[in-house]
Amino acid sequence: MGRGRVQLKRIENKINRQVTFSKRRSGLLKKAHEISVLCDAEVALIVFSTKGKLYEYATDSRMEKILERYERYSYAEKALISGDSDSQGDWCHEYSKLKAKVEAIQKSQRHLMGEQLDSLNLKEIQQLEQQLESSLKHIRSKKNQMMLDSISELHRKEKSLQEQNKILEKELLEKQQALTQHALWEQANPQTSSPSPPSFLITDSLPTLNIGTYQRRGTDQEREEAAQPQVRMGLPPWMLSHLNE
Repeated sequence: MGRGRVQLKRIENKINRQVTFSKRRSGLLKKAHEISVLCDAEVALIVFSTKGKLYEYATDSRMEKILERYERYSYAEKALISGDSDSQGDWCHEYSKLKAKVEAIQKSQRHLMGEQLDSLNLKEIQQLEQQLESSLKHIRSKKNQMMLDSISELHRKEKSLQEQNKILEKELLEKQQALTQHALWEQANPQTSSPSPPSFLITDSLPTLNIGTYQRRGTDQEREEAAQPQVRMGLPPWMLSHLNE
């Protein structure tokens, strides 16, 4: 038969309680050692008996390092939890402030538009009127400044166009003078069909004729013709007599 299920409650018998503590303590230390070896985990186990006696187990006897690590982790976790709660409260408070600010701005905008004025008293309406007059003053000042800047820009463009116009008039006058001079020159020289080309267009000089060479060649040719026998272009006498018959 198997062992029956043990009811989890305090053992009243002192001897039985001591025996059970000794057995269970040994088994607990054994399990701690097994899990540290099998799973490569860092384990620290602390047990105090009813008489205050200490029983402990630590992986590779590093109890102090494990406890320091536990304290750091525990402190960081507590700080994170408290920080989350504080930040959540801050976000709620900030949301409330921003919401109230947006509502106030929307209300002021409606008042500036002349809406929902029934809730305002005489002093608030006077303040609103002064605010509108001040805003209108700033708007008019800005408008006048923009108009002055625009006028200055137009004056600058006008001056630039006038200068360009003067340059074009000067060029046109020079061209008209050149045409007038050309017309006067044609009237003074009517026999010339076309004006002589400017001197800068004549880039190559005219070729020179070697007259002595041509004369010598002509003389040699005449001598050769004189040395050759003369050829008569007419018909022979015997053919003429035959034709006369």
